[in-house]
Amino acid sequence: MRGKSPKDMMQAVTASMQERTGKTLEEWVTLVQSSGLDALDQGAVRRWLKTTHGVLQNSQWAIADAAARAAGWTAPTIDEYVSQQYDGAKAALRPVYERLHALLTALGPDVVVEGRATYIPFVRARQFAAVAAATKSRVDVGLRYTKAPRSTLLVESAAPGQATHKLSLQAVSDITAGVEQLLRAAYEQNG
Repeated sequence: MRGKSPKDMMQAVTASMQERTGKTLEEWVTLVQSSGLDALDQGAVRRWLKTTHGVLQNSQWAIADAAARAAGWTAPTIDEYVSQQYDGAKAALRPVYERLHALLTALGPDVVVEGRATYIPFVRARQFAAVAAATKSRVDVGLRYTKAPRSTLLVESAAPGQATHKLSLQAVSDITAGVEQLLRAAYEQNG
């Protein structure tokens, strides 16, 4: 069974906003608009919500997102997120991402690809993999395991995404049968 999508989670946070913060989402957006902050700078809005109003993280994200959308911002598509991450000095890593994308989405029809500013998560019942252009010469693959396979390719890590382990790749040729087995294990442990 699939977990909540980001949209579902945002709706749940929004529905309980007044109970948790004392204000509705619309009231928070109005407050942000009258604060003098740039509503498009979601990081600044989240910091202000935390330091000035003591708003907790999930509510910060929901309010900052709503305020930015009210100011005309639209969330990038997954393709736009990927293009932003594999641009400029990191453009040469795009084939590594594309091969990983093909392998991860082929693991099953229940794989959902989502977009984030710094990594691309792959989700089943929960996030099982996250691919990030870590440097101009390396792609990191965060993998979430309940029981990690033994592999010299894996190192314990809390990132990218919801990883328990990661592996680092520099070229498509680094994506070996062993890497494919690690991807499949993460998929199978998060269904």
